[in-house]
Amino acid sequence: MSRTRTALLAAMALVAGATGTAFAVDPGSAGIAAVPCTVDYKIQNQWSTGFTAAVTLTNNSAAKSSWSLKWSYAGNQKVTSGWNAKLSQSGAAVTAANETYNAQLATGGSVSFGFQGSYSGSNAVPATFTLDGVTCNVDGGPGDPTDPPDPGGPTGRVNNPYEGAKVYVNPEWSANAAAEPGGSRIANEPTGVWLDRIAAINGAGGKMGLRAHLDEALRQKGSGELVVQLVIYNLPGRDCAALASNGELGPTEIDRYKTEYIDPIKAILADSKYSSLRIVTTVEIDSLPNLVTNTGSRPTAVPQCDVMKANGNYVKGVGYALNKLGDVPNVYNYVDAGHHGWIGWDDNFGASATLFKEAASAEGATVNDVHGFITNTANYSALKENNFTINDNVAGKSVRESKWIDWNRYVDEQSFAQGLRNQLVSAGFPSDIGMLIDTSRNGWGGTARPTGPGATTTVDTYVDGGRYDRRFNAGNWCNQSGAGLGERPKAAPAAGIDAYVWMKPPGESDGASKQIPNDEGKGFDRMCDPTYTGNPRNNNNMSGALPDAPLSGHWFSAQFRQLMQNAYPPLS
Repeated sequence: MSRTRTALLAAMALVAGATGTAFAVDPGSAGIAAVPCTVDYKIQNQWSTGFTAAVTLTNNSAAKSSWSLKWSYAGNQKVTSGWNAKLSQSGAAVTAANETYNAQLATGGSVSFGFQGSYSGSNAVPATFTLDGVTCNVDGGPGDPTDPPDPGGPTGRVNNPYEGAKVYVNPEWSANAAAEPGGSRIANEPTGVWLDRIAAINGAGGKMGLRAHLDEALRQKGSGELVVQLVIYNLPGRDCAALASNGELGPTEIDRYKTEYIDPIKAILADSKYSSLRIVTTVEIDSLPNLVTNTGSRPTAVPQCDVMKANGNYVKGVGYALNKLGDVPNVYNYVDAGHHGWIGWDDNFGASATLFKEAASAEGATVNDVHGFITNTANYSALKENNFTINDNVAGKSVRESKWIDWNRYVDEQSFAQGLRNQLVSAGFPSDIGMLIDTSRNGWGGTARPTGPGATTTVDTYVDGGRYDRRFNAGNWCNQSGAGLGERPKAAPAAGIDAYVWMKPPGESDGASKQIPNDEGKGFDRMCDPTYTGNPRNNNNMSGALPDAPLSGHWFSAQFRQLMQNAYPPLS
């Protein structure tokens, strides 16, 4: 970054504050390189309690099919109405997003909008504007295509953060893996860091806190690029349909979620010390899909999920997290999207995409705060079922009529992720969003893995004899017997897929197989009990869970050894 240029802009900003205008710098003046975007913010009229403002945004970077401009007020200004943009405000933070008719913003193109606001005291012009996370009016801001990046400094968001980058190896998980017989074969694989309670931010129970992980990530990074994977996981009334992973915050504690959880995480991630890292956040696992499938008059409904749908705190919490974390230029937000055995049915699929759009538009967030979605997190759905397809017919029946598929539209996770991506783009998300698939426990190798299609006697013998996923039912989710490690983490493995990831660290329990008193807010879910005969959410099948499991997130040696034994591709 040019320090002279920065000083010049700072001086001009002071003048702007005095005149009520934020001036854009002529990109070609005095031989100065173009800034990635410029903003002209003019206060047109002002009276004792209110004002009107006009904003012109110019894009000097790659052409955009949608845009989102953000700024924060230093005072108590409030936007009350606007035109030519969708304006929203959360606290001091304002977001202006495109309307459908002005979404296209060419390189060198400009768009103008205006609004009316209220204020008391001073009405200072905002100091900083960001377009899709890139700072405007500053030479060398993140994403400036004309200026080489500062050594170790931000370079702006790339289309796929995993391409050309190493991924952070959590030393705590690595040590647990290496301590198991044969575990050294995978101990250097990257896994997600789960921030599953407020205390995890600073470190709890002797574990590393967020800053410690980021400092270690800088050490691992060296001179190349490195991705750090974080799981944002502490919503009020968390996991309303699964007691094993209930959280510390009650259903109404949305303010604590914002101020004690998200805000401190953002403050750490925004530290310039970490600006050279690519930080991937996977936002609130198993939250929004519950509002689609486990509410209302459905047989799978759970009262706690009805509460969370009624109070709106899942939607508000996800929106707030996306808005705040999306303000950090080197953060890539991926929203949890369940898995095919959860929302792959026709009546869940479109409704889920609509709900994801609602959450991505809440609390000041926009769809541009979402870099992509993640499926199969901490789950077991097979990546690809090669022995049958959704279009097969056997003995006069579609495979959709089999007990296993049960009219689902998808048979495996990759086809689901690619199909959902198309649905999400149709729902209004940017066309360049990418998908992540968690392959940490969906290998289903070992001696039980079928080597070809099942018998064509009936549609059930055909599907059951050929399917890799050996669970009793796709709704089973806790410490599954027979599971194996899946594909190793890999960047850009298929169309629309940014990466296969191990977001769930293999060997960490899904939940205790019996009641265990604890101070982590974690309850006992019968789906983790091997003797449990099921409920409507798994069609009243046996749970398929391993015995003697510890609390969720705690090391489960027997599970880890099974995952290695049944890995597919096999471990060498």
